[in-house]
Amino acid sequence: MNQAPISLHRRHVLAGTASALAAVGLASWSNRATAETKPLPAYASWKDPSRVIVHSGNTIETRRSAFGTGVVTPVDQLYVRNNLPPPDASILDDRDAWQISIEGVKNPRTLTLAELKGMGLETVAMVLQCSGNGRGFFPSKPSGTQWTVGAAGCVVWSGVPVRTVIEALGGMTDGMPFMTGTGGEKLPEGVDPSSVVERSVPVKAAEEALLAWELNGEPIPLAHGGPLRLIVPGYQGVNNVKYVKRLAFTAAESSARIMKTSYRMAPLGGKADPSQPSVWEMPVKSWVNSPSGEAGSAKAGRVQIHGVAFGGMHAVKRVEVSVDGGKTWREARFVGPDLGKYAWRHFVLSAELPAGEYTITSRATDTAGNVQPEHREENLRGYNNNSWADHAVRVVVA
Repeated sequence: MNQAPISLHRRHVLAGTASALAAVGLASWSNRATAETKPLPAYASWKDPSRVIVHSGNTIETRRSAFGTGVVTPVDQLYVRNNLPPPDASILDDRDAWQISIEGVKNPRTLTLAELKGMGLETVAMVLQCSGNGRGFFPSKPSGTQWTVGAAGCVVWSGVPVRTVIEALGGMTDGMPFMTGTGGEKLPEGVDPSSVVERSVPVKAAEEALLAWELNGEPIPLAHGGPLRLIVPGYQGVNNVKYVKRLAFTAAESSARIMKTSYRMAPLGGKADPSQPSVWEMPVKSWVNSPSGEAGSAKAGRVQIHGVAFGGMHAVKRVEVSVDGGKTWREARFVGPDLGKYAWRHFVLSAELPAGEYTITSRATDTAGNVQPEHREENLRGYNNNSWADHAVRVVVA
C-alpha cells in the first residue's frame, strides 16, 4: 500500500483511521485540520508535534498517521481534552503532598498522595476516550471540537483502588448512590463557581475505580491530570476527573454545570437538562486503521485490513469487516495481547482486493451481545458516536 512508513520507536500504538470523511462531506477535514494546527501549549510542549493536531490550548488530537499496530498508546501522542485550563505546574513539585478529601464514608478524612500509595496498588489497561470522539461525522455539525477518531487511546493506569480507600475509612455511608469527583483546577477570576469540573457516576463504578498516580508506568503529567486522577474504567473520559482533590459518595448528582447541562444526550434542537441521559458508559465501538485511503491509492493484491475494537464495560467478543460498505461481512481475528476487558483489541483481516473502489468498515460485538450499530444516535452535542457507517473508510485500489 502506498502509505508513509510508521515509526516504531518506543511503544507501538493502536487506533486512528481516516474514517468515512467523504461520506459525510468532510473529505478534506483531516488535511484542513493538519494545515491549521496550532503550536503546542506550554503544559503539553513535550508532546511530539508530528503526531498530534492542536485544535486549541485545551484540545489536542492524535494524528491518524501516528497510530501503529500495538496496544498501549504512548503518552507523547495521547489526546488531551481539558474543560478548564490546567493548574499551575507547581502542583507537581511535591507530588506526594497532594491532598484529597474523602467524603461520604464513615470516617471521612483528607489523605495525601503519599498516604494513598501506602494503602494499596493495582494497574488497569483501558480505553480513554473523549465522549465527543466521532463528532466530526455528524451532519448536524454540533458545536465543539470536530474530533474524528483521534480523541482516544489505550493506556495503563496505576494507583490505589477506590474500594480499598473506602474500606480503610470504615466503609461507605448508607444511601449514597453516586460517586462524585471534583477537579483541582483554579477557576479564573469572576467565573461562576458552578463551572468547576465535578462529575458524578453511579456508585457501582467505585468497585473498579482507581485513584491513579501513574500513566504508562510514569508519574502522570500535568496534561493528563497529575499528580492524581480519578480513573473510572469503561466510562467516557470526562468522568475520569483530573487533579482530583475531592472524592465524595453522595445522595445526589453534582449540581455543577458540567454535570447538569453538559455531557447530556440532548435531542437535536433542544436544550440539555438533568432529565436526559448523562454521558457515562462507553458503547461498543471499532474502526479500521489501515488501509485508510489517506495516502493515495493502495496497491491491488493481498491487503491486511486492521484496526481497533473495544466494548466499554465489556470485553470485545468478535469483529467483522466489510469491504463493500456493510453489504457483506467477514470475521476478523484478534492479534496481539489481551490486556483485559477495558482495553482495546487489535483485529486484522487478510483480503484480496483487485483494482477498484472500496468502502471498508468494521463492526464489533461485545461479550454481552451488544453489536456496534450502523447509525449514530443523533444528539445536540455529537456524543457517543459508535456508528460503523460513519467510521468507514473509502479506499481506491489500483
